[in-house]
Amino acid sequence: MLKDSIRPASTAQTPQTDFTLRGLRVFVAVEETGSIGGAAERLGASSSGVSQQISTLEEAIGTKLFDRRGRPVTLTPAGQVLRAHARRILEAVAEAKAELAELDLAVLPRLTLAIIDDLDASLTPMLVSGLRAQFRNCFVNATSGGSDRVTRCLQTREADIAVSAVLPDNVEEFCAIPLFREAFILVAAKGQLDPDADMQEQLLNTPFIQYSEELPIGRMLAQHLRRMRFEPSRHYSFEASRSVLAMVLQEHGWALTTPLNLMDAERFAPHLDVFKLPFPAVSRRIWLIARNEELGALPERLAEDCRKLVSAQVVPRFAAIAPKLRHAIEIATE
Repeated sequence: MLKDSIRPASTAQTPQTDFTLRGLRVFVAVEETGSIGGAAERLGASSSGVSQQISTLEEAIGTKLFDRRGRPVTLTPAGQVLRAHARRILEAVAEAKAELAELDLAVLPRLTLAIIDDLDASLTPMLVSGLRAQFRNCFVNATSGGSDRVTRCLQTREADIAVSAVLPDNVEEFCAIPLFREAFILVAAKGQLDPDADMQEQLLNTPFIQYSEELPIGRMLAQHLRRMRFEPSRHYSFEASRSVLAMVLQEHGWALTTPLNLMDAERFAPHLDVFKLPFPAVSRRIWLIARNEELGALPERLAEDCRKLVSAQVVPRFAAIAPKLRHAIEIATE
């Protein structure tokens, strides 16, 4: 009878190899994907390396874990027993890591946040105050900038946590927690556009002020307009939202922007009309990003704090500027 334990096939020879966490992770990946190649792709490893890990694990146990003759590969009876143990072991290790990370945070000497400048004034002070209340011996440093700079700070370890619209290139090394989505909006000098007339025709005959395509937002908007086959005349581009909106007023023109960017230059809002896009909508997501398994549950807690702050402060501010577009900011539910 097969009991809830794994015994070597032969008691005459004691295996000389030990279990490893790496081996158990590979075992679970093979079982879940049904193939050596699928596990290799999931783990970012070579097929030969995965196969060797399974062979080493089988040597440690003293029996085969997979029947590799079929496709997908299937578990042997011993493999079925190990499956339950392996998952419990890996879950326990993950919990231990999280608890140790929380212990480390209690004596964390310094934490650096990098937050997109569109949110800097509304989000950063309250987040920093909350962190100081939790970690009284921790020095909290905050920096801001465009999304690409903020994400780069995280990748180069100049920041521990980032709030950005741009995900890292090596995203598998990070946890990215969605905060909210914001739809792009059309802004124009007050009275410049007639909402009852053909909006696209008016835009083609009104100065277009755009974000620089050196920025992620500029590239995103330029690509969207090309997809729509809508090509307004281009004479200006700027990096800062304040400059974009100031030029909209100066030239009696229009621009595409986001609720956050509009509020970053809120002093111009009384002189602007705000509309939904007169062509298919486009939006961007804002994420809280941290390196995997380094800060325990802190990123999730901060993400929830961010969502609450945006919902309580940012959404009402934008709704006061553009009541008909209050749903342009959509808070993530997880």
